[in-house]
Amino acid sequence: MAIAPADPVRRLTLGDLESIIERALEEARARGASQAEAAVSQDSGLSVGVRLGEVETLEHQRDRSMGITVYFGHRKGSASTADFSPEAVRATVAKACSIARFTAEDTCSGLAQPELMARSPPDLELNHPWNLSAERAIEIAKSCEAAALGFDSRINNSEGASVATHRGLHVYGNTHGFIGGYPTTSHTVSCVVLAGTGDDMQRDYWYSTSRDWEELEDAEAIGRESARRTLARVGPRKLSTRRAAVLYVPEMARGLIGHFAGAIRGSSQYRQSSFLLNAAGEQVFPAGFSIAERPHIHKAMGSAPFDEEGVETRDRELVTDGVLTGYILSSYSARKLGLTTTGNAGGAHNLVVAPTASGGREAMLARLGTGLLVTELMGQGVNGVTGDYSRGAAGFWVENGAIQYPVAEITIAGNVRDMLKDIVAVGDDVDTRGGIRVGSVLIREMTIAGE
Repeated sequence: MAIAPADPVRRLTLGDLESIIERALEEARARGASQAEAAVSQDSGLSVGVRLGEVETLEHQRDRSMGITVYFGHRKGSASTADFSPEAVRATVAKACSIARFTAEDTCSGLAQPELMARSPPDLELNHPWNLSAERAIEIAKSCEAAALGFDSRINNSEGASVATHRGLHVYGNTHGFIGGYPTTSHTVSCVVLAGTGDDMQRDYWYSTSRDWEELEDAEAIGRESARRTLARVGPRKLSTRRAAVLYVPEMARGLIGHFAGAIRGSSQYRQSSFLLNAAGEQVFPAGFSIAERPHIHKAMGSAPFDEEGVETRDRELVTDGVLTGYILSSYSARKLGLTTTGNAGGAHNLVVAPTASGGREAMLARLGTGLLVTELMGQGVNGVTGDYSRGAAGFWVENGAIQYPVAEITIAGNVRDMLKDIVAVGDDVDTRGGIRVGSVLIREMTIAGE
């Protein structure tokens, strides 16, 4: 398979991108904008995929863009371009200014307050480039898949292994005099394999992702884990419809906390489209439960020194002893609610759920006693307005703290607000691979729909 040559376009430096932003802001001022903000990004990457020892995909990525937003009083206009030439930048600013003259006034629009800008952003060690050739990436992916296929003769097919590396450089500036940016990297190795035959064909996966490629899990270990997980699912049974305790493994629990985070975003609050509407100050979780935002964890996937508006990010306690202390706000959503931005334009940065139980997975299974261990969820059956929750699921039936057999073709249902209040324990088997850090989560009781 032919490998595409490297893109001949020069990779721009942080200083280059800052100069583009300064030029755009100067043009906006010259055209009479009362305020303006601009963001420039440059991204590059390599991803490869192999299946049954053959290369299926090989992609080199290189993207760049500039976006400019101008304000004429409370009128707003935005435009973007992938052309960084002075002429294109001027034309893009002119287009944004033209758009602004036709938009309706919105008293909540505008930049975040100048005193909130991140004047001395910390270095969070988010940049660890991997000088990875396509040939070496293919070797790693092949070794990962081979380890999975060689783990056990029952592993008889593969959906493939993949290796991806990504570099990004993002700079933001505004007419408050703020301009800042930082490089980031992310790297991933993953594998998906199958076992069984006919109607009893089962699949599962495993992956490792990190800012620092040297901290990735060994590729062959990833392949073996994907095989082990797949074999554990062979021969699933169905369950009769019942009410039972449910234990989410960490990678599934992350989604549950994600539903909570979505409900307390400012946009959900001011649009009145949240099952936790006006819930600040209320007991949302059980006593003893806490969630903190920690945006400055070094090398973490969700870390950022400032948000998408240049606002300095800070540690905060989002849930204390089960009580919701506030919302996730940008400057716009904060103004809509009569509040102050929390430095969350673009979302939350590293939500950390404090464990309430020690001993890892085995201890959480013992706490579950008899019930369902959920290892996979399917579908998007969550209503953000009402909190109604109904999703296809697979996992294992547990009795007396021990896994008895795999289960499939079931649905678990409840209401997210009730589910959050019914959390019995959070394990210390924390998954750190994303922007939400949480261990296994045990819920007292849910409806399991089966036969």
